[in-house]
Amino acid sequence: MHTRRVSVFAAGAAAACVAVWVAAASAAGLPLTEVVRVALPGPANRFDYASFDPSTGRLWISHMDGDQLLAFDTRSRKVVKAIPAPGVHGVIAVPALGRVYASATNARQVLTIDSHSGEILARAPAGQYPDGLAYDAVERHVFVSDESGGVETVISAAGKRIGTIPLGGSAGNVQYDAGSGRILVDVQTRDQIAVIDPRTNRIVRRLSVPNCANDHSLYVDSPHRLAFVTCDGNATLLTLDLRTMNFTGAYGVGTSPDVLAFDPVLRRLYVSAESGTVAVFAETAHGARRLGLSFLADKAHSVAVDPGTHLVYFPLERGSNGGPQLLIMKPTSPGSVTSAPSSASKSSNVPTGPSSPGTGRPSGISRRRSGRRLSSGPDDHRECCGGRRRRRR
Repeated sequence: MHTRRVSVFAAGAAAACVAVWVAAASAAGLPLTEVVRVALPGPANRFDYASFDPSTGRLWISHMDGDQLLAFDTRSRKVVKAIPAPGVHGVIAVPALGRVYASATNARQVLTIDSHSGEILARAPAGQYPDGLAYDAVERHVFVSDESGGVETVISAAGKRIGTIPLGGSAGNVQYDAGSGRILVDVQTRDQIAVIDPRTNRIVRRLSVPNCANDHSLYVDSPHRLAFVTCDGNATLLTLDLRTMNFTGAYGVGTSPDVLAFDPVLRRLYVSAESGTVAVFAETAHGARRLGLSFLADKAHSVAVDPGTHLVYFPLERGSNGGPQLLIMKPTSPGSVTSAPSSASKSSNVPTGPSSPGTGRPSGISRRRSGRRLSSGPDDHRECCGGRRRRRR
């Protein structure tokens, strides 16, 4: 009996060591280096979005299948609050209001939370499947993508529903563009971006997304007039010039790209995929330049960044400890990136061709058209014309 316990312990320790080595080796193809790993509470299951609040130093992490929203203090590196939130998906911190908004998807609600105390101040109905969120600082409204309901739900700063906007298709991620004063939202099943006037809550333009199968993720860099769109059906990142509303480039990323995070100081974009592959890009004047692409960890599809310290946070279902873990990394200079090991470069999670045609598509996504293939170019850049995400509950 004692011998068996020792053997089991030794095997577990060996497995943990191997997991750490594999993660470190796999990350060798990325301009990132590990800082620390922190154990997170709750079961070893799916996480989703995370949002950093610079006013409190807290990283708000959606533990989707753990049914809780975690407040992680980035200074003490401890979880200081766990808030019940059934099936929580999207989360956005709004420092100017001292509020955090989160989509409790299984309750079909949006929660309004005090960013300091963690108290839930309001609950509002948010459709069939509330997911990503965006905040309009001018109108002081929160826009919530109801993915399967195909609408944007509009919430007041106080947390009351004040309107809905039909999209005509499945809702992907949503962003506010301060430069135009417009809301942009992916309409996944139509491969479009709907442009909404938040003063009237009406769609004023629809933009077709070329060579894209299921545009799910979106990030807007308003100061530099550039947007990033990922297509999870054909593992592609597209860049959109917000001045001309023309797409300027396309780039290969990991299979089923999900969450995007952007460091506005370093102008680095992080693209996390359901496959566990992470891509890192440098923003350029009209597009992007890829700095690295490598498998990081199993199901490492969520990412967040602290622009002040430039630390990058990856919530993992199963880390080196076998349980939920927050992997914290720091950027390195692009010149210090080494080649990923052959085992990672041969992984089916990393696109090897120029178009990554939708292999490993999440369950529940139909095989829709992927459009004309894009021609390959240097650094897997494709000249362009002109985390839907898997549900686990």
